Amino acid sequence: MTEGARRRVVVIGGGIAGLAAAHRLRERAPHLDVILIDQSDRPGGKLRTVELAGGPVERGAESFLSGDPAGGPSAAVRLAEQVGLGDAIVHPATSKAAVAAGGTLHDLPPGTLMGIPVDTDPPERPAAAPLLRPGEDVTVGALVRPRRGDLVVDRFVEPLLGGVYAGRADHLSLRMALPALADAAERSDTLTGAVRAALAARRSTPGAPVFSAIRGGMSRLVDAVAATLPDVRLGLPVRDLRRDGSRWRLTIGSTHSPSTLAADAVVLAVPATPAARLLSTAGLRGVPLDYASVGLVALALPATKLPELSGLLVPATEGFAVKAVTFFDQKWSHLRRSGLTIVRASVGRAGDEAQLQRSDADLLDLVRAEVARLIGADRLPDPVDAAVFRWGGALPQYAPHHRDRVGQLRAELTAHSTAPGHPPLTVAGAAYDGVGIPACVTSGRTAADALLEALEG
Repeated sequence: MTEGARRRVVVIGGGIAGLAAAHRLRERAPHLDVILIDQSDRPGGKLRTVELAGGPVERGAESFLSGDPAGGPSAAVRLAEQVGLGDAIVHPATSKAAVAAGGTLHDLPPGTLMGIPVDTDPPERPAAAPLLRPGEDVTVGALVRPRRGDLVVDRFVEPLLGGVYAGRADHLSLRMALPALADAAERSDTLTGAVRAALAARRSTPGAPVFSAIRGGMSRLVDAVAATLPDVRLGLPVRDLRRDGSRWRLTIGSTHSPSTLAADAVVLAVPATPAARLLSTAGLRGVPLDYASVGLVALALPATKLPELSGLLVPATEGFAVKAVTFFDQKWSHLRRSGLTIVRASVGRAGDEAQLQRSDADLLDLVRAEVARLIGADRLPDPVDAAVFRWGGALPQYAPHHRDRVGQLRAELTAHSTAPGHPPLTVAGAAYDGVGIPACVTSGRTAADALLEALEG
C-alpha cells in the first residue's frame, strides 16, 4: 500500500448483516475505504419486497422485533431510524394468532415463553440442582418435554420454533433458540422458575408492539442502508481469500475472468458453508452448520372471509405441508386493499423438504387446499395473483453447543487478527448469532467494531 493511501475494508456478503457491518464501518471510521461485495444482483439477501396483484409482498421476512432484551428499541429499529425510515416503521393491527390442531383453531396461551407455560398441574417438583450446569447446552425438547409433556412441546413449542427456524424442538440448541431460558436454567431447579425468570428479564414496556415492519416493504430498508455506502459491487462471487503479506488478497468474479482485490481487513457475512470455504483458503476453519430450506406461497384472493387472526401455526404432528399462514391484510393495516385478501403460507421443515420438490403449480394447489381445510372452508377462491418463493438452505439449524463452536472460531480469528503483521478478519450473520433481522444487524455491527479494534490495535 502506498504511503498515505486509505486503508481498505471489504465486507463479503450483502445481506442485512453485511449491510449493517458496512454501515457501522462508515459510521465509525469514515477515513476507511469500505467496499461491500455480493454475488447477487441486488443487496439484501433474503430481504426483498416484490409486487403481487399491484401491491407489495415480501419474499422473505415480513417483520422484525421492535425491542431488545435490555428494554430499548431493537437494532433493526435503530438502523431504520439512522437511515431516515423512522417514520416508516409500522406495527401489526392485530397480533392474535392461533394453532391449528385436531381440526380446531386453538388460541396461543398467554404468558408463555415460546409456547412454554410458566406453571404446570400438578406443580413441578424441584430438582436436586439447577436444571443446567454452567455453560451446558441441550435441545429445547430435552429441557421441556420431561417437565411439560409432549402435548405442550408438539402443539405449541414446536410450531413456534418452526415459524422462526423451520426447526424441531428435539434438535435445536436451547442456548441459541432461547438464550434467556438457558441462562435462567443455570440458576433454577424448576422449569417454572426458569421460565418465570426469563420472562421477567424481558424489559419491554407494557402494551408496546412486539413486531415492526417498514411501510413499503423491507426492500426500502435494504436500499436505504445501501445508499449510505459509497462502493457496493454486485454480481461478484468471492472465490478465494488468502493472506498476502500484511493484507488480504481476494479473488472475485467468474472463473473465466477473475480479478483480485487487496484489503487491509475483511468481514465475512455469508452463510456457514461459503464462509467455511473462504476461511479454509485463509488457513482457518469454519463452523459446521446445517440449514433448512423453506418455501413461501403468496396468494392474492378475491375478498375472502378469514378467521379474525393475524395468522395461524400448524404443528408437524397434524400432517400438513403448510406450517404457518399469515393473513397479511388483517395483520398489517397498511397492506389492506379493497376487494382483495392477501395470504402467505410457509412450507418446509428441517429434515422434511420433500414438499419443496413439487412444481410451483402443484405447491400452489396444495397450499390452497390445505389453507382451506385449516380455516374450515370448503375451498379458497381462485387467486387473482399468486407467487412461490423458494429459499434453499435458508435457516440455520443450531445443534447443542453451537455457541461454543462459534466462540472457538472467534477466539481463533482474534488471535489471528492481533498477531503482528496479520490482517484482521471477522465473521457476522445468522450462522453465528441467531436468526431475525435485529440479531443479524447486531452481529454485523459487532463484527465491524471488532475489526476496527483490531485495525487500531
